[in-house]
Amino acid sequence: MNVVDRFIKYVQFDTESNTETHTTPSTPGQLVLAEELKKELIELGLTGVTLDNNGYVMATLPANTDKQIPTIGFVAHMDTSPDLTGKNVKPRIVNSYDGKDIVLHKENNIILSPIDFPELLQFEGQDLIVTDGTTLLGADDKAGIAEIMTAMQYLLEHPEIKHGKIRICFTPDEEIGEGADHFDVEKFGAEWAYTMDGGIIGELEYENFNAAGAKISIQGRSVHPGYAKGKMVNALIIANKLISFLPESQRPEHTCNYEGFFHLVGMSGSVDSANVSFIIRDHDRKLFEKRKQLLTDTVAYLQKLYPSSGINLEIKDQYYNMREKVEPVIKIVDYAFEAMQQLDITPIVKPIRGGTDGARLSFMGLPCPNIFAGGLNFHGRYEFVPIPSLEKATQVIVKIAELVAEDSNK
Repeated sequence: MNVVDRFIKYVQFDTESNTETHTTPSTPGQLVLAEELKKELIELGLTGVTLDNNGYVMATLPANTDKQIPTIGFVAHMDTSPDLTGKNVKPRIVNSYDGKDIVLHKENNIILSPIDFPELLQFEGQDLIVTDGTTLLGADDKAGIAEIMTAMQYLLEHPEIKHGKIRICFTPDEEIGEGADHFDVEKFGAEWAYTMDGGIIGELEYENFNAAGAKISIQGRSVHPGYAKGKMVNALIIANKLISFLPESQRPEHTCNYEGFFHLVGMSGSVDSANVSFIIRDHDRKLFEKRKQLLTDTVAYLQKLYPSSGINLEIKDQYYNMREKVEPVIKIVDYAFEAMQQLDITPIVKPIRGGTDGARLSFMGLPCPNIFAGGLNFHGRYEFVPIPSLEKATQVIVKIAELVAEDSNK
């Protein structure tokens, strides 16, 4: 089975994750796909194929040489984003894209247009896989799964390509930030790994945000507005003041590249009580700590300004910048960079303005840069993936395995 056939097969499994179930995996559909992947891995001839109770699939491609070569790994996630339904995905291939609008759903007038998505024009002449406009596609990250599976098959079919032991893992619930929660690094047993979870062809990432979530609860005092003087404490006014104290220029819509932000993600309440939620992001660890301190200081000021109210702040770190753990072993990035160059792919090394399982895995003892999977416009109905990008990502996996073996034999 080739990478395209695999991808089209996998996206038809409904594996949308869910933050509300508090189980691992968070949805039963992920286990259905996990069982299928386990079956395929056994049929391919990989060894040590396991599926644990939390939905993690692991397997081994044994080394085909007696040379001492580091054990490396490749990781992809099975779930799709809850931002848009992943049920009844109907992928379609657009042959030799002509640079014009692509009608995804005629009746609903859903159109994938280069006017809205100019990056489409980079792939003129290529075959594209698109949605029917009613669901996401699932290239994030079923493209990564298909690429890893196909690369393992290729290495098995081409024993002349020497490689060391390769471990693979397919994880649940990455999209809801829980993909590494039950990842057994010791069992995985690799010296380092790569997540195949990036976007456009060429992406190579080993930096990401430091991340925290903040929740502020505000207890006001509700009094009849006609008799409120000196008595009412309006929780909504306090919430609004809190938001206004944080720099407007440091919101996501005003930042890019290495710039961090405060992002208001939730606000609810009444005069009597209100709740405000932020996510805090910065690539620089010191600036990240300063952001958290600014929010802490702002809440402390409001507590003094409104002493009769109850204002409570909870800040929880979510993940950290993997650069701290990857840079000391930068050779693992160099392998990916060289693999792309040898395959005539221009590496795009840039920071992730987000996080991946690889960030958490890096701090769990498994340095784990991120490599492109090839898709674009993730998490929505306009998601698409160029078929040559799927094929190239598969080749990158094979080439990395080859380069690591060659380097160990010098």
